[in-house]
Amino acid sequence: MNAVPVQDALLPELIPLCRSALADLGTLENAARDSVRRLVSTDGRIDAALVEIHQTAAHGYAWLATYRAALEQCLAWALRLEGAGALGDLEQLILQAAFGEYLDQIAGGIPMSQTEFSRPGDLGLGDDEIARFCSEPVMRLRRSGNTPAVRLRIIELVGDGISFGADGLEDETLGMIRDQFRRFTEEQVAPFAHDWHLKDELIPLAVIESMAELGVFGLSIPEEFGGLGMSKTAMCVVTEELSRGSLGVGSLGTRSEIAAELIGQGGTDEQKARYLPKLASGEILPTAVFTEPNTGSDLGSLRTRGVRAGDVYRVTGAKTWITHGSRSDLMTLLVRTDPGSQDWRGLSMLLAEKPRGTEDTPFPAEGMTGGEIKVLGYRGMKEYELGFDDFQVPAANLLGGVEGQGFKQLMATFESARIQTAARAVGVAQSALECGLRYAGERQQFGKPLKAFPRVHGKLAWMVVETMLARQLTYFAARERDGSRRCDIEAGMAKLLGARVAWANADCALQIHGGNGYAEEYVVSRLLCDARVLNIFEGAGEIQAQVIARGLLGSRS
Repeated sequence: MNAVPVQDALLPELIPLCRSALADLGTLENAARDSVRRLVSTDGRIDAALVEIHQTAAHGYAWLATYRAALEQCLAWALRLEGAGALGDLEQLILQAAFGEYLDQIAGGIPMSQTEFSRPGDLGLGDDEIARFCSEPVMRLRRSGNTPAVRLRIIELVGDGISFGADGLEDETLGMIRDQFRRFTEEQVAPFAHDWHLKDELIPLAVIESMAELGVFGLSIPEEFGGLGMSKTAMCVVTEELSRGSLGVGSLGTRSEIAAELIGQGGTDEQKARYLPKLASGEILPTAVFTEPNTGSDLGSLRTRGVRAGDVYRVTGAKTWITHGSRSDLMTLLVRTDPGSQDWRGLSMLLAEKPRGTEDTPFPAEGMTGGEIKVLGYRGMKEYELGFDDFQVPAANLLGGVEGQGFKQLMATFESARIQTAARAVGVAQSALECGLRYAGERQQFGKPLKAFPRVHGKLAWMVVETMLARQLTYFAARERDGSRRCDIEAGMAKLLGARVAWANADCALQIHGGNGYAEEYVVSRLLCDARVLNIFEGAGEIQAQVIARGLLGSRS
């Protein structure tokens, strides 16, 4: 491709324009919030029944708020880089394209899924509110932000993929962590991940042992319990790099993250001393055993029973979608200990130890059976259905020692789990971007590389931009968590956007591959399968939108 000038570049006045546009977007969001709140309120209070009736409007508002937050964090990223003298042409064009495209989508219709679009009128916004939003700064960015010339220049600056824009992390330690885990991924994960996928094999124990040596499983566990005591931002960097090579490998740390948070926040002193050091070292591998065949996200209707009988709980019931269930050593097992309860108040969390399964005998524990669920992607740990029939857990392993706290204990971990899932999504999105760019540079058609064609390099350029948007929103949520600030909404936003970006990137990368992308032998086919699950687990996209909407329309508005 020959370099061409970006005729409609806004670089000299870009940041002031973005600031002004954000202010106008904030006004629009406030108007949308007030409008939707009127739809879903009774006597000034949010009415759950009305939220369900007006679900499309409520979720559309959640997406609008997520777009505003993403643009806000993109601008904050650019300002940090500017302050450090590191805001280059590529980063400025990413900012410009991000604002131009998202502002245009806000005015014309935000895609909540492939078939659902949220338009201003759907939120009850009238012509006056829309006209105020379409100010001169907003219109300049919409007209000139994400043009063909801008997209071409982004791909020229990216080149063969040496840089996709500075990450804006000001801590040099985080940069060293990224470099370390990128090397690990390139050497021990990426060359083998597709073969694991095609053979539907478990991730080799040697890889898990190497991850344990690097501290993956104890990353955020306090040093007093053998962990590294690092930040959630560091966790995001590690998870992102591992997920670039394999979503399964990137997700191994999630198992320990959830278990460690449950025990660290809700466990007794004895439980912390017993389990946290072993989790940190990788001596024990945990699995989360929450979901049931008919519950999904409705954990309050959970049926699996845990009946106290002397010094044990006898567990009976069924669980499903249990990741890494066979090879794990410890289950965080959510059960109903109050048989008279009908909702979340009767739930308790048990720390249920079990023998590690083998290929021949996946579930050797007495009172426990299991069967594998074959899946399209997200392979390497395997998914299982579990059955419990008088499976016994010591009463001393009731998390926190008090019944009825299980749901609250679990909810306290969702922020970190969703932040980490957002980081996994960013890693998959980055991998798909790199895969598509590499193929578009190598594949020749009509005498030139695919990336010379506008609709190919246009796809790739937007993948660069939106991956950065998802990354910065994820880092923001992590910083909020690191600062001990409530961030359920921010974590939900990061996961909501990140999952969509991962899927879009994988889909575009496969399209760039053409027919080859549909062949199992090409890595992009795995990325598509892996990306699809990100909008389902840790709360489906609809659940994320519900969390965001309820939070912003209600007490956190």
